[in-house]
Amino acid sequence: MRSTTGWLADSATRTLRRTALKRRDLRPDDIAVRVDYCGVCHTDLHALRAHESDAAGVLVPGHEFTGVVTEVGSAVPGFSPGDPVAVGNIVDSCGRCRMCQAGQENFCHEFPTLTYGGTDREDGSTTLGGYSREYVVSHRFAYHLPPHLDAAATAPLLCAGVTVWEPLRALGVGPGSTVAVAGLGGLGHLAVKMAAGLGATTSVISRTPEKADEARGLGAQGFIVSTDAKQMKAARDQFDVVIDTVSAPHDVAPYLRVVAMDGTLSHLGHLGPVTVETMDLLVGRKKLSSAGSGGRPSTAAMLDFCAERGITADIELLPSSQVNNALERLERNDVRYRFVLDMSDLD
Repeated sequence: MRSTTGWLADSATRTLRRTALKRRDLRPDDIAVRVDYCGVCHTDLHALRAHESDAAGVLVPGHEFTGVVTEVGSAVPGFSPGDPVAVGNIVDSCGRCRMCQAGQENFCHEFPTLTYGGTDREDGSTTLGGYSREYVVSHRFAYHLPPHLDAAATAPLLCAGVTVWEPLRALGVGPGSTVAVAGLGGLGHLAVKMAAGLGATTSVISRTPEKADEARGLGAQGFIVSTDAKQMKAARDQFDVVIDTVSAPHDVAPYLRVVAMDGTLSHLGHLGPVTVETMDLLVGRKKLSSAGSGGRPSTAAMLDFCAERGITADIELLPSSQVNNALERLERNDVRYRFVLDMSDLD
């Protein structure tokens, strides 16, 4: 086993504490990654709040990170020590099912192995996440970090970024498309950048009028206040695609009404139950969909696209010793737009 240091969940206090961790010895297809920067996702917060003392295994969050290869297994092609890399929220899949064969490992029929809180497919151990100084991962689920992208600001692309990229590409967004992004947070700000980068006429729907200048600074051409009935009525049937990134439970009907005929509302932010009136879909032949993460081809394409367009997340960089403060602030939505932890203080 390999030794490293990371941030482990304490179920009694619902906080993280610094401790020694063990990583597996490299398998032939593995690479060892020195984790330099790890994004802080709402999923990390939810996992920590839900963690119980009798839970199987231990919890080390973190599933969007960048770093440098320090060692490679005997059967690893394409990676060498010193290579900058990025790793997302999936680290393995069955590789055999129809979804995996289609390059959609995120929809693996046997469920993908998650970067933390997952079950290793070979030894049955619980995967420990990127809030640590080293991670060992199969080379198949690591991605070369494009040289022109800032390593810290790229980390959130591996979760938040690919989550919004997946529906934008699947729904054919490009020049001539009209896109609205509901919610301007960790997911939403990247959806705006990517939609605009793809050539779509892009707007933001927000309940906060003060965010109009921020939205335009990210590439939005329009801004709609969701609590203004007149503005929402004026936007009816306007958008080919609406990317809904609102993280709290909410009524999707107002967003369906601004979807154009034969358009789609992609519901990403809140993954709980949704109630839909059939008439809101029927009038205009509208569609309600969702998406989550991305497979290997999609993730690699997203990184290439972001490198070409210079797209990264807007982040607040903190030393990893401030991880508990970051999680507390995230719970209050006190971040613009994504926290990233600098893991170098774990040396």
